[in-house]
Amino acid sequence: MTRQNPEKDSVLVLDDTDRAILAALQRDATQTAAALGGRIGLSQPATWRRIKRLREAGVLTGQRVVLDAQRLGFGVTVFLGVKLATKGRVSLDDFERAVTAIPEVQLVEHVLGLYDYRLRVVARDLADFERVLRRRVMTLPGVGDVEANVLLSEERRPGPI
Repeated sequence: MTRQNPEKDSVLVLDDTDRAILAALQRDATQTAAALGGRIGLSQPATWRRIKRLREAGVLTGQRVVLDAQRLGFGVTVFLGVKLATKGRVSLDDFERAVTAIPEVQLVEHVLGLYDYRLRVVARDLADFERVLRRRVMTLPGVGDVEANVLLSEERRPGPI
């Protein structure tokens, strides 16, 4: 049963059943509470109540469809490290607003370290990536150094639950 940790209101204590529900939903968020309950040994109403509680607590924040970029014609994925040239002259909000408007940029992460941002960019091929880099990313407000890492392979791993 899910219980709130009295020391930190934003952290939940999960039991094995909660973890099983979350793991199953990560694999397939479209399954019904009845089907999910059948797999983990709970009734449909008990499973539904737990899912509802996890949603209300903010642990489950939505459902997403994962698209296969390769099958959609985007054969190259590149991770870009972006260091802003002059943080004082360009606001982070301006950079974030501009970079999120680029359709090929799938993910924007503000990070601590050598670079200020980490971007996940998809492109049809390397020539298309070069076009996106030169015409879109490098022209963004405040962009300084950029480092590109081309994704060779990806292994999906379950989350930390």
